[in-house]
Amino acid sequence: MQSSLSGIKVLDFSHALAGPFCTMLLGDYGATVYKLESPGGGDIGRGWAPPFTGDQASFFLGLNRGKQGVSINLKRPEGVELCLRLMDKVDVVIENFRPGTLARLGLGYDAARIPNPRLVYCSISGYGQDGPSRDQSAMDLILQASCGLLSVTGAPDGQLARCGHSVADITAGMFALIGILMALRARDASGAGQFVDVSMLDSMISAMTSNFMNYLSSGVVPRPLGTAFPSIVPYRTFPTRDREIAVAVGSEKLWRVFCEAIGRPDLTDHADYATNALRVKNRGVLEPMLAGIFSQDTAGAWFRKLNAVGFPCSPVRTMDEVVNDPQAAVRGMFPTVVHPTAGPLTVTGPPVKLSATPARASTAAPWLGEHTRRALTELLNLDSAELDELESAEVIVAG
Repeated sequence: MQSSLSGIKVLDFSHALAGPFCTMLLGDYGATVYKLESPGGGDIGRGWAPPFTGDQASFFLGLNRGKQGVSINLKRPEGVELCLRLMDKVDVVIENFRPGTLARLGLGYDAARIPNPRLVYCSISGYGQDGPSRDQSAMDLILQASCGLLSVTGAPDGQLARCGHSVADITAGMFALIGILMALRARDASGAGQFVDVSMLDSMISAMTSNFMNYLSSGVVPRPLGTAFPSIVPYRTFPTRDREIAVAVGSEKLWRVFCEAIGRPDLTDHADYATNALRVKNRGVLEPMLAGIFSQDTAGAWFRKLNAVGFPCSPVRTMDEVVNDPQAAVRGMFPTVVHPTAGPLTVTGPPVKLSATPARASTAAPWLGEHTRRALTELLNLDSAELDELESAEVIVAG
């Protein structure tokens, strides 16, 4: 069965998380991804362990499935020339070095588009390709701080908390994917590629639209609220007899359902809680009252009671519970791929289900340079003698 992105070739210079997440998804949906790494250590993600699966970093294995491993020495002019020739043969280039790094090597968009005007060239960076912060160092935690997310994440009057997953990296990776697909669609109409500039800061500001609109309209600088939401009450977790449960009263209809289900119908039309605006105003009284109610039973019991009437809720689950959830199994969210040295490996599955062109997690992550010779033969028609010479000169590494 044909995949959505069959025929699209991607030259992937990215490393760590944002770029590899983007290209993992491109590969899942059918693109051929050539993961280009330098000899020696390769992608820094190869060293982000433990945990290990076999002798491989689980972090790297999880983000680089379905890719072909190509290793070229960019410190050698012959290596730079090889990469420029590869750029002429692909549809997409993606990189997440500091702005200007590949351009200084002669591999920037301006150089690459001359021989290949149809090229879509995506650069992911911390702060974008222009502006006063352009050259600042960036990692996920730093962007969580600089975009304002950390200022609203944590316990009220307590220590700030990093978001539990690398949200700035993943958000930038998703916007990079969107940008690449939009540029490819535009190319269908115009015949021309373009430069796709994705910054982690821009991505997070966009992802936090509702947070920023609350500030822009009120002028009130938000502070951490724990699991609560500033403009909807109740919308948070509450402790129960054994663990916390999340509840979300997103409408007045749900408020009525909620009050009936928890055995407090008298709260429905109470003068202090009858509307969401009143509940927000009086959350300091309402939320402790609800906490006392939820403490009387277990999270499982509350879930069954609330779920039975269609109210949105969930116990706060742990990773092992999610992995073993029958719903995740039905949705194919934890498939298995086989790595030649690490063996069978459970990975996360493709999130978007397409009826006619479904995605799949196909092959395990490559070892360094595993497909170098095959890729250079397929794309540049190099013969064995030429490849031997390049390998002998340490321009390439072939697995």
